[in-house]
Amino acid sequence: MRNILLFCLAFCLMACNNGKKAGNTTAGDTLRMKYAEHIEMVRHGTCTVVKLSDPWNLGKTLHTYILVPADAEMPEDLPKGSVVRTPLKRSVVATSVHCGLISAMGREEAIRGVCDVRYINLPSVVEGVKNKRIADCGSGLQPTLEAIIDLQPDAIFLSPFQNSGGYGRIEELDVPIVETADYMETSALGRAEWMKFYGMLFGAEHEADSIFSAVENEYLSLKQLAKTSKTRPSMVMDKQNGSVWYVPGGQSTVGKVIVDANIDYPWADNKQSGSLPLPFETILEKCATADLWLFRYNSPNPMHRADLLQDNPGYAQFAAFKSGNVFGCNTDSSLFYEDTPFHPNLLLRDFIRIAHPDLSLGDPVYFIKLEP
Repeated sequence: MRNILLFCLAFCLMACNNGKKAGNTTAGDTLRMKYAEHIEMVRHGTCTVVKLSDPWNLGKTLHTYILVPADAEMPEDLPKGSVVRTPLKRSVVATSVHCGLISAMGREEAIRGVCDVRYINLPSVVEGVKNKRIADCGSGLQPTLEAIIDLQPDAIFLSPFQNSGGYGRIEELDVPIVETADYMETSALGRAEWMKFYGMLFGAEHEADSIFSAVENEYLSLKQLAKTSKTRPSMVMDKQNGSVWYVPGGQSTVGKVIVDANIDYPWADNKQSGSLPLPFETILEKCATADLWLFRYNSPNPMHRADLLQDNPGYAQFAAFKSGNVFGCNTDSSLFYEDTPFHPNLLLRDFIRIAHPDLSLGDPVYFIKLEP
């Protein structure tokens, strides 16, 4: 695999230099990633090869992209992969997470279509859909093909899932699909570091670097601060959904933030970077005595603890419920998904505020204590 990659990179280097050899620079300029484990970027002159590793199949590649500036001549020979002309100007973005990042980088005008509009709270996007500047492209799982064709986008941002079977008819369009696998990173800062890739796509490298540097510095400072607390409470995360209760895996970004907040998390030693679907009985067995209960929900109205019992009377068995230490994040009204995935310092601060009031960081922003 390594030999194949080197061969491809050498080909790209020749192409990005109009077929001319480049002496001893054939290895390219690898852009060092400090935390991200599932992305590799190598710059060759004006071209950049980006390889996303498959988080579900060790050693395999999920996707390879060749980024070529729109004002540069298209090379004649390129390695196998999706060619993306940068900067992107007309993109379809399927998640509120990436809408939030694109906005933070100052490239909102490049968002021309979105999916799952009802789950997006970013004011500029909501207004853009209302005044038709941004198209409603339906569901993120099954986007409206006709709406996307009418937009003539230069890229479509979609989230990959294990064993999903692909993206259906959208793959037949002559439009690059940017697979947003950042959520499968094994650390919060690793996921945030993907903004360097997205910055390249939107011509916002400087902005992405600046944002990441600020996020990293504050995250590491908060992590050290959390260690100074005299307490280390235990916590259960999220709640039952249908017949299962999904909790963050120990190697997931949220799981890592919980631990970095100096909180005792029952699945801290788990090796999965996604969510774990577990039966209610397993959660109760491991978390009945947990000090804190935090969960995310989507509702037009704030939830109360009484609402939880209507969903499942078994919740009353948890110590956190009995003590009233239940905190809910209503994603219908907050910017949780727009803010925290690429700014994990904000999530870490919220967790510390709840778990360690002795550190005097103020009140939480996203997770609010539920009334009876």
